[in-house]
Amino acid sequence: MPTPTPTPTSLPVSAPVRFTVVGNPENRRTALFTTAVTSAGHPAPRVLAWQEVLRGRYAFTRGEFVRVDSPGENAEVDRLLRGTDDPTRVEGTAVWHRRFTTVLTEVTDAARRAGATASVDAGEVAVMFDKRRCHARLTAAGVPVPPALTGPVDGWDGLRRQLEEARLTRVFVKPAHGSSASGIVALSLAGPGRVRATTSVESSPDGRLYNSLRVRHCTTEAEVAALIDALAPDGLHVERWLPKASQGGRAADLRVVVIAGRATHAVVRTSRHPMTNLHLGGTRGDLDAVRAAIRAAGGDFTDVLETAERAAACFPGTLCVGVDILPATGWRRFTVAEVNAFGDLLPRLTGLPGSGAEGLDTYAAQVAAAPAAPRPAHHEEHRHDTHPATGTSAGDPTRHPRGYGVRPGHRTRA
Repeated sequence: MPTPTPTPTSLPVSAPVRFTVVGNPENRRTALFTTAVTSAGHPAPRVLAWQEVLRGRYAFTRGEFVRVDSPGENAEVDRLLRGTDDPTRVEGTAVWHRRFTTVLTEVTDAARRAGATASVDAGEVAVMFDKRRCHARLTAAGVPVPPALTGPVDGWDGLRRQLEEARLTRVFVKPAHGSSASGIVALSLAGPGRVRATTSVESSPDGRLYNSLRVRHCTTEAEVAALIDALAPDGLHVERWLPKASQGGRAADLRVVVIAGRATHAVVRTSRHPMTNLHLGGTRGDLDAVRAAIRAAGGDFTDVLETAERAAACFPGTLCVGVDILPATGWRRFTVAEVNAFGDLLPRLTGLPGSGAEGLDTYAAQVAAAPAAPRPAHHEEHRHDTHPATGTSAGDPTRHPRGYGVRPGHRTRA
């Protein structure tokens, strides 16, 4: 059963907001958002199942707020989007991206025509689900990202050649449209014929690729070449493998959730492997210890939050994004690895101090930030706090083109 959403007594309930969710009804994402909506005093949201939406069976009404949620974790939806009957298959992400972004454009256009407000911008989601385009957009905005190859990668021979020309020996090879570490390969080159690849991908005797919960190592060039050649047709994004800071002897990074332009939630992820995803053996780390490590290095945790907000500002039409932050060894510099359109699934995590989402999980904070929804109490002495990414008032809904806006308090330097 989903954990109930905290409901602070400071959150007043005024006119109810009509919410609609485009999602998978059986999924915990939908359940957690429904709990957040009803806990805030609104009627339970209307749920439009992705299976029906993909078949064109949906409609919206004027004034409702439409939350578009992840289509993942449903085998039938995956089959409709990727054309495969096995959700553990790695291949098919290019087809998935084309079909998903097409239907998402239709859904958000229909919502706009009906006078409803959607939680996402379809064009922005299309960019976030293309790691090459997302990296280029962040780079153009001056957001720190790992150096990456810019040309297409057609297979192992081409990848080796490009890496030699760029003088890169340690890289992450990522399916351009993948998510949840699907198909990712952490690759090290140490001279002719000396390679090591760390991945959760397994191949069958017929060459098909499958996701596994077991991280494994490939140490022969023939095996690595076969893996890269099989991944390449869907498109690859290749970026430098930056040395990450550690916590307790484990590699560490951070997921920062940004809602209406403000970093509201953060979690540390640690792992013995290059991939820190929880389903691959990663665990939540100690955020207070991260704050202390950053202070000891002469920095401030707000540097992390402001980096995440700069990345989120590249996608102003989307209410909520999850930004993956890579802390460099020594905890002094921070780089954006990815921006996730559906990066808010962090159960039981409540808002950061000074974020305006204290006591709220990621779903409750989005309910509070939705247009026409009641806002958390806002203290007089915080009214003139300026938003670090835009320079506008932190509580000013005009800082977001759709009027999204939690009312954050003053962010104290940690």
